[in-house]
Amino acid sequence: MKILVVEDDEGTAEFVVAGLVARGHEPTVARDGREGYERARADRFDVVVLDRMLPKLDGLAVVALLRTDGVSTPVLFLTNLSGIDDRVDGLEAGGDDYLVKPFSFEELMARLTALARRPTLGAPRTVLDCGDLEMDLVARTVRRGGEAIDLQPREFRLLEFLMRAEGRVVTRKMLLEQVWEYNFDPKTNIVETHISRLRGKIDRGEASLIQTVRGAGYVLRVPGSSS
Repeated sequence: MKILVVEDDEGTAEFVVAGLVARGHEPTVARDGREGYERARADRFDVVVLDRMLPKLDGLAVVALLRTDGVSTPVLFLTNLSGIDDRVDGLEAGGDDYLVKPFSFEELMARLTALARRPTLGAPRTVLDCGDLEMDLVARTVRRGGEAIDLQPREFRLLEFLMRAEGRVVTRKMLLEQVWEYNFDPKTNIVETHISRLRGKIDRGEASLIQTVRGAGYVLRVPGSSS
């Protein structure tokens, strides 16, 4: 198997890589969340071993961004956090399994083998929808209730990101990085301004699909939906 190991602890990374190589697998190591995200998005792996606590981007952000980008590679979280809430957070972010440190290599190998055997997902979606809002990624059109909505390129990209992450909270930092490609905070209200403008275009008196989560970010979902 071709396996990406995203782990900043040198000892843990060496332990995992040595075991994988000894069993004939092909591991690739990334030392921080940003590098892990970029490698997972640029190359095809059978499975990703992802540490929960990482520099630059934490594990939850990495897997959430990958799922938003349509990368369906199975992800196994390695974590020091054993609480139920922490496990649920990892799975809800888009992870497929988790293993609490310290762990035996045999258990890690068994879980990786099981994940790699899962059937792959179908072809990438070309039409995204949330309630009566529909985005055609090929035709580059957006409609709500069948009525066309004219969006500027940046607005389209922002809405696409929100729709791919439907039901999950996305932070201002994630939007700056993925929609504007900023690796820094410009200290402006650029995100808030575009969100407000986007709401004005897609709501038109209807219930707002883009909801603000105070202190966290934004989430796109049908009002009243628990997802």
